[in-house]
Amino acid sequence: MGATTRSAPERLSGSDNDSVGDDEGNAVLLLSFGGPEGPDDVLPFLENVTRGRGIPRSRLMSVAAHYQHFGGVSPINEQNRKLRKAIEDEMSSRGRLLPVYWGNRNWEPYVEDVVARMAADGVNRAVAFATSAYSSASGCRQYHEDLARARQATGPTAPAIDKLPHFFDHPGFITANADALRAALARLPAGMAEQARIVATAHSIPLSMASAAGPQGNLYERQLRAAARAVVDAVHPGRRVDLVWQSRSGPPELPWLEPDINDYLSHLAGQGIPAVVLCPIGFVSDHIEVLWDLDNEARRTAQAHGVLLERAATAGTHPAFVAMIGDLIEERLAGGPRRLGTSCPTTCCLAP
Repeated sequence: MGATTRSAPERLSGSDNDSVGDDEGNAVLLLSFGGPEGPDDVLPFLENVTRGRGIPRSRLMSVAAHYQHFGGVSPINEQNRKLRKAIEDEMSSRGRLLPVYWGNRNWEPYVEDVVARMAADGVNRAVAFATSAYSSASGCRQYHEDLARARQATGPTAPAIDKLPHFFDHPGFITANADALRAALARLPAGMAEQARIVATAHSIPLSMASAAGPQGNLYERQLRAAARAVVDAVHPGRRVDLVWQSRSGPPELPWLEPDINDYLSHLAGQGIPAVVLCPIGFVSDHIEVLWDLDNEARRTAQAHGVLLERAATAGTHPAFVAMIGDLIEERLAGGPRRLGTSCPTTCCLAP
């Protein structure tokens, strides 16, 4: 990726020091991955996601079957609608009547169409909240590029859009996940919670992408480990937590972050671990990769080995998580230096 492509998102996003005295012309843009809304959407959606990545057709058909299991409708869409409404309500409770738009990278409503609609509605400045808490090419850099592409397509009337920072270490995100972990442990049979192994999970990425996450090494993995540690310490300080990976795709010869959750469950069973609590810290809602990969595949693996499995919920619309989003929005609209969240350096999250 050349220097012009890397700098375009920052150049097009507007100044970090802009300050607006009221909400007129301001808006919030909820940025997400997207997902099919019906059976006929599934393959076109997957082709959008994997275009140019050399994913075998057989892998697309396999993943398509996961979506068809849910009627061809991705749960992420309804979850984003609920999150959008929760953000609107949160900002309204703070006295800010901000319109909240929703745009996706890979399916309708596409971010390009939404930014054009924002311009037509008279929005001149927006803050964008992406449903990704961590640094990675797909979870951070691509969202900057999505915004830049959308603004270029809209032209000179496009609003300035400031992407909010990462929030993996924000107390609101940690609290939401800690409450979910506490509830999952409580669902285990009496006496089993103390024997259970806590295992955090996140989407695996290629090692080449992981190594491109910054001069200090794999930011994605380090941020996930920090978040998992903080969540567990909020429930049981110092208790062991393991980090494993799920939902890998791509050519089998391409190395990705390991171990895979199913392999690790087999390993834990061999060690005599009787119960496991999965904490999907890498995701912010219970979408397809949580419902299928964990609640279906990982649960079958655990049952096959006689391991009791509980899965904690994701942040979703937990009040602490929604309040966190409100704090991030208010800070950016106020202008001045960033204090909340973790900004991604311009040298990070580049595609390999």
